[in-house]
Amino acid sequence: EHGIQPDGMMPSDKSIGGGDDPFNTFFSETSSGKHVPRAVYVDLEPSVVDEVRMGTYRGMYHPEQLISGKEDAANNYARGHYTVGKEILDITLDRIRKLTDGCGGLQGFLVYHSTGGGTGSGLGALVLERLSVDYGRKCKLNFCITPAPQIASAVVEPYNSVLSTHTLLE
Repeated sequence: EHGIQPDGMMPSDKSIGGGDDPFNTFFSETSSGKHVPRAVYVDLEPSVVDEVRMGTYRGMYHPEQLISGKEDAANNYARGHYTVGKEILDITLDRIRKLTDGCGGLQGFLVYHSTGGGTGSGLGALVLERLSVDYGRKCKLNFCITPAPQIASAVVEPYNSVLSTHTLLE
């Protein structure tokens, strides 16, 4: 859309270092002219994040922005919120803090997650709770994918969604 190539370079951008271009809201520019997304990818299970690490756009992301655990939450809100998710929370918030420190005027956060699985519901709720504590006055836009009974892959998806709803409403 903005002409940024899979390696993060943008041939049409002649100015190095940012400026007031609209895409600088979502990308930071390095001294070499590479555009890096202001995003952190988190999953308790490594295969999805590994797709980004090995995919076409792997050169665009800094390795610290791609966080994965060793085991998933097994479609269990409690595992994502209280046990496995809690283990990865500090490193996730540290990486978010590093990105926000590099922002000239942080306006808020866009959070994308599902509420049917254990990671999206449990860890997602946990991250949003901590963002509210650490960045209380900043806007947090939450984009949730909620489970549908027609295509549910696990019988516990509605329960995970209900358990995460309390946090998502705050």
